[in-house]
Amino acid sequence: MRSPLALIAFLSAWILFPHLTLASDSQSPASARKTRLAIVGLDHDHVWELLKYIASEPEAELVAIADPHPNLVSQARSQVPGSVKFYSDYIKMLDEAKPEAVFVTTELDRHLEILRQCAKRHIHYSTEKPMATNAADAREMERLANQAGIKLMVNYWNAWTASSHDLFHRVKSDEIGLVQKIIVQYGHQGPKEIGVSKEFADWLYDPVKNGGGAIVDFGCYGAEWALWLKGRPTRVYATTRKLKAEQRNNVDDDATIILDYPDATVIIEASWDWPYNMDRVYVFGPKGSLLARRGDLFLRPASDQRPQPSPEGEPVTLNPVSRETSNPIAYLLDCIRNNKPVEDPLSSKLNVQVMEILDAARESARTGHAVELH
Repeated sequence: MRSPLALIAFLSAWILFPHLTLASDSQSPASARKTRLAIVGLDHDHVWELLKYIASEPEAELVAIADPHPNLVSQARSQVPGSVKFYSDYIKMLDEAKPEAVFVTTELDRHLEILRQCAKRHIHYSTEKPMATNAADAREMERLANQAGIKLMVNYWNAWTASSHDLFHRVKSDEIGLVQKIIVQYGHQGPKEIGVSKEFADWLYDPVKNGGGAIVDFGCYGAEWALWLKGRPTRVYATTRKLKAEQRNNVDDDATIILDYPDATVIIEASWDWPYNMDRVYVFGPKGSLLARRGDLFLRPASDQRPQPSPEGEPVTLNPVSRETSNPIAYLLDCIRNNKPVEDPLSSKLNVQVMEILDAARESARTGHAVELH
């Protein structure tokens, strides 16, 4: 039992400094509350990486997954907490599970439909690249998101690598001078060849659901890089091929896209016919060049006569990226919890332009003529 003097001292301290006794309460509910997330679609193989990121994010709580494929649902159940609810109907999931944000991993032609439902419910939205199958859908997605006041993010894996971050900042700091040429070589041996799931392949090779083949799947990366580093081009020219004629696919497996600028050229080589994985971005200016790969960055100064360890130049020591920009889950949560805008190259504004470039590229490949961008 406290003495009278001790009790008086305690009450005085409580009146004068109430935060001392309430601190533990004030820190727990708001700051410890996790952001409720949901997944729409398991038929995009990138979803399995997203589930790993969610599991490792302390501020995220996966509450629900919507997908109609029993085999994929079974696979997902084995990788998520037992508290996660599964739905075959994503609209029912949105209404019952009430997520604050969804990550969409479905065929491209469903992106607008799903965003429309999320916008009605003021649910933040992220989708795998590219934003849609065409620019008209992308523009409507941007309009709906802005009207609803929700975050809209388009996820590209190269946005989370230290090599991409470093290349961007070196270009913007004028380390190689005015960008005069960019060459983007992205792709792999082909979806069938690398063993994607049947459900993923079913829509990747569908010209309606995916909007095209390699020209869309990997052409979007080249358009993303061009817009991020150089801005909007003035003209687009493209050719496509079906080099795997024996597969009788309904979409292209190889595409070359050329973007014209008043002072530069961007060459995008998007293919499902590389003999191995390709993830190279070359950027050239009068002061030198930069080459970014997934885990490496190389710098070569202009007119450098010194022996080089490789034709690409000297390797650059990369600094680790911050936790908030290390993966799509951490980044979107940071934007939501701190009310930050989604920045390039993940923004809707940039990705509407990606789709405008891809629209022009497909039209150019169809007609054999260059297409002006306005």
